[in-house]
Amino acid sequence: MNIAWKEMKKSKARFLILGSIVFLVSLLTFIISGLANGLSLDSAGLIKDLPDGQFYMTKEANQTYSMSRIDHSIQNQILSKQKDAAAFSIQMGFLNDRDGKQRSFAFVTATKSTWFKNVEKGEVVLDKSMEDDGIKIGDSLTNNQYKGKFVVKGFVNNSKYSHAAVAYISMEDYKEIYGTDEMQLIFIPEGGTVPTFSGMESFSNNQFLNTISSYKSEQMSLNMIIWFLVVISGMLFAIFFYMMNVQKIGLYGILKAIGVKTSTLFKIMWAQMVFITVIALSISISLSQIFNKVAPKGIPFSLTTETTAQLSIVFLIIGFVGATLSGLQVKTIQPLQAIQQGEV
Repeated sequence: MNIAWKEMKKSKARFLILGSIVFLVSLLTFIISGLANGLSLDSAGLIKDLPDGQFYMTKEANQTYSMSRIDHSIQNQILSKQKDAAAFSIQMGFLNDRDGKQRSFAFVTATKSTWFKNVEKGEVVLDKSMEDDGIKIGDSLTNNQYKGKFVVKGFVNNSKYSHAAVAYISMEDYKEIYGTDEMQLIFIPEGGTVPTFSGMESFSNNQFLNTISSYKSEQMSLNMIIWFLVVISGMLFAIFFYMMNVQKIGLYGILKAIGVKTSTLFKIMWAQMVFITVIALSISISLSQIFNKVAPKGIPFSLTTETTAQLSIVFLIIGFVGATLSGLQVKTIQPLQAIQQGEV
């Protein structure tokens, strides 16, 4: 390892360039990953906040929850047999605040359960982002399809859907606005075997999220960019160490001639790779976490410790693979031939 450190001190500029590139690529990856997570919460925080379980909609809906209508008899049969199950509906709409400003909401109503806010007629519970926008508890909100007024009773965290704040209303008020009291979905929390019901199609949490077209397209695009950047970083490692190895063929020949094992030469490359990657990742993680704390509220950004750790491990693995592939030529170096070529 002493050889690895001495070489890095001798060729500071080369390794500084590689470290800078790894830093920029990893920082960009962390930022985009934070945006992907933030947009995920902004698009489906209501669903992601639920525990693991199964979502059910009618087969006739063709995996489009807004087209699902669950018959009352089927709903009552399922809810009576399944503990902690809940039926709920989601519909986009508008509410007018006290200044007459129209705001977009995702109206949610549900049967009594611990997973959804249950409110009385004429009451509404909103996502906390609305409190930041100036709406207060006790304010009265109106809707063009509703005769009375909604009184704000409280706020909840991370309740967003389709980039709109969730508004929990009673089933009576939902029926008055949308003209139906049939629920669209049934949620059953995870508890062993997955039950099946005639005429109903089931989805896990992730499967249900992927039925939401806007959520699926957003996440696919951002995740493709993230993994593309990860692959680029691996290619950079491979190209950089390959060029370094070409320039050091003579040196490797001398080291092999004096008895240095090929495995030792690989260890030198791995040590350099780990040193560069750890320093670059440490700086990029620090900056991305600072941005996570100071990012304006209007930017949907959420970079969790779990996501940061996963990406860091991926970068280390990709760096290891890239350095190893570039070093395969070291195995074929013949000491005498390499010495005769000399070091470039």
